[in-house]
Amino acid sequence: MEERPNIVLIVSDTLRLDHLGCYGNDAIKTPNMDRLARSGVVFTDAFPESLPTIPVRRALLTGRRAYPFRNYRPVKWDIVSLPGWQPMDNEEDTLAENLAASGYQTGLVTDTLPYFAPGFNFTRGFWQWEFIRGQQQDRWRSPYSVPVERLRLYGDPDELRRDMHSLIPMYLANTSDVRDEEDTTTAKTFKAAIRFLEENREGQPFFLMIDCFDPHEPWEAPEKYFKLYWRGDYSGRRLIFLRYGPADDFGYTDEEIDYVHAQYCAHVTLVDAWLGRFLERLEELGMDSRTVVILTSDHGTNFAENRRRIVGKPVYSMYPAVMRLPLIFSLPDGERGRCSETVYDVDVTATIYDLAKVKPEQRIDGQSLVPLLTGNDAWPKREYVTCRYGDYLCYIDSDHWVICDIDGSSREIFDLSSDPQRQLDLADDADPRIFDKAWRRLLLDAGGQMPDYRGLQRTDAIGRKAKN
Repeated sequence: MEERPNIVLIVSDTLRLDHLGCYGNDAIKTPNMDRLARSGVVFTDAFPESLPTIPVRRALLTGRRAYPFRNYRPVKWDIVSLPGWQPMDNEEDTLAENLAASGYQTGLVTDTLPYFAPGFNFTRGFWQWEFIRGQQQDRWRSPYSVPVERLRLYGDPDELRRDMHSLIPMYLANTSDVRDEEDTTTAKTFKAAIRFLEENREGQPFFLMIDCFDPHEPWEAPEKYFKLYWRGDYSGRRLIFLRYGPADDFGYTDEEIDYVHAQYCAHVTLVDAWLGRFLERLEELGMDSRTVVILTSDHGTNFAENRRRIVGKPVYSMYPAVMRLPLIFSLPDGERGRCSETVYDVDVTATIYDLAKVKPEQRIDGQSLVPLLTGNDAWPKREYVTCRYGDYLCYIDSDHWVICDIDGSSREIFDLSSDPQRQLDLADDADPRIFDKAWRRLLLDAGGQMPDYRGLQRTDAIGRKAKN
């Protein structure tokens, strides 16, 4: 590609790889993601270098690993207190800053709530940025405006009113004006992205990051999408999320899990539909022939298909449903097909720099995927990946999948050749050399020592000291 291309990076939060048609799922409707996949390279072994939402964005926007979460300090007035969940460092250059300095028009459109936390600084480098309000516990509308009758549909009103700033009351307040899919934050996010295209026909090249919170919970999709995955009646509780942990501990029935999963699938198809509208407009404006489009996620989530029947994504559940990332690169004149090389999310950042012909002054940790996208050069193979989530770690190589805590004591070990579904934990019987190798490499990537914040006093959502 001789001229510097436009670059569109689309992050769809909690989008599971195995829920896309292009990754082999013929039950869930993702025609636009599949079409994008046919026009480019589909990576089958992409992983996050750290988790969850904020560490992933820090890595993507700096090109440097957030692992192993050094210099963590809890942030007041946020809804999450978790190692690695911290603002962008002022001393670190960002991808957007460097692209803007090189002449790119840079834009960010997002409805992903964690960006909105005071002081997180994720808009640095974007000439245009737009926050779409209303997702999750966004501090936008008053929960005291929600009628008791509506609260009752989602639980005991008296119980829900004990914490009016928790997820359900805030979600109900924020969605009080949603009447159809045009009112959803997903639709608004992609419509804002389309406006960016229209406004910048003369401002090329551009870098646009579309960060869509769907299909992250809460899950309550427009009826036409939900009916694609649920036929008949439902007699269970009206659930819009699942508490994180073993499903049986919370008393979830199989019907309830299936119902919530159907809502999740509906949100996947909702994202796909609006991605399609965006891609259509890109083509109508004649920009597709000089635009690179990248689609990925930060992580997935569990629906009790693992050996412990865990739902959601508690820190100790770094199973394939959480760890395997969809990653699609569509270059106008690039390769087509599938790639089984082991890659990180930070490789996306390195690749964007390479495509934009920008050399950052500061170190980046990713490897450019351009050789794999163009078929021109050799690509140095990555032997393994390491990842941290809260106080837990994950190590993956071609033979084994290891999950442990930061002491290395609580552990699970899976043999990938004999147990590709990761259902049989071998930790009690495995050759000790398997874990020793994993632990050695986990510490090597951490610089020799794993930061431990378990004794650090964290804070709750309003800045008060919280119990560890």
